Amino acid sequence: MKTKSVDIKKILKSNVMEVVLLIITIIIAFTATGFFTSSNLLGILRSSALKGVIAFGMTMVIICGEIDLSISSTVALSGIITALTAGKLEALGIMPLAYGVIAGMILAIIAAALVGVFNGYLRTRFNIPTFIITLAMMNVLYGAAALLSKGFPLTSLPAWYNVLGAGSIGPVPVPAIILIFIFIVVHIIMSYTTFGRSVYAVGGNPESARLSGINVKKVKILVMVGVQVLAALGGIMCSSQVMSAAHNFGKGWEMDVIASVIIGGASMNGGIGKVRGTFVGIIFLGILLNGMTLMNVSEYIQYIVRGGLILGAVLVNAIQFNRSGEA
Repeated sequence: MKTKSVDIKKILKSNVMEVVLLIITIIIAFTATGFFTSSNLLGILRSSALKGVIAFGMTMVIICGEIDLSISSTVALSGIITALTAGKLEALGIMPLAYGVIAGMILAIIAAALVGVFNGYLRTRFNIPTFIITLAMMNVLYGAAALLSKGFPLTSLPAWYNVLGAGSIGPVPVPAIILIFIFIVVHIIMSYTTFGRSVYAVGGNPESARLSGINVKKVKILVMVGVQVLAALGGIMCSSQVMSAAHNFGKGWEMDVIASVIIGGASMNGGIGKVRGTFVGIIFLGILLNGMTLMNVSEYIQYIVRGGLILGAVLVNAIQFNRSGEA
């Protein structure tokens, strides 16, 4: 009987956020009118998916002991590159809009990957903190997005493009399907591949990882590329949802993306975190924000709650880490 109680304690300790999510979901279900409807729950999945796909990339970056604040500007820039390329190709008579948008998406993803390579190169070559690099790049990419769009929304997009951000397969939103697919891919990479183990090793102790034969520079560059590519995907889905692209899309997304990862149990010191935890963090944040909106909670209070959540999650992680260290 005693053993059983210890096991339950261990389960609760290792699934703190899942338990908190369940409790908050029950509270919101009883207090927010219209929360427990299929349309609202699917709406939470749809809205969470756009930032969620980026959060999986950010999980790899944070586990590796780095950060990327430029993802919000990549969201805007990728939508603009997609729409601009599609419109230009049609105007030049090279290909119709329906195919030009595919070329635009590919170009946007390539551009994002190059930004990731650049960020990673500066980090590994000159040892500049990624906080500084990506903070600077956030402004550079924002300015580039504004210049390319001339400050106006771009709407040269074919009708089928809307499916990526607003379509459904049966009752399930397409963004939710993309979110689950990216989750599975990143989970497999981080849990069952040599590269995933290398990311944990580099985040835990870069010098030990280097001495054990891991190419630390390559690992850091690859995770920076990964988060940028997923930010481009999030930006494409965002522009698809509203059938336009603008330089201010994605503004402030980095806060919610990082919050999802930290709430999911990742450590900002690196070496600790799980993709599954991030998925819980994404849903947790989506349910909480949706519940507060349904209850007409002030937008300013929502910011306070989000900040408090990040601080609370960091404190819980620190306490658990200190206890495991003492043990």
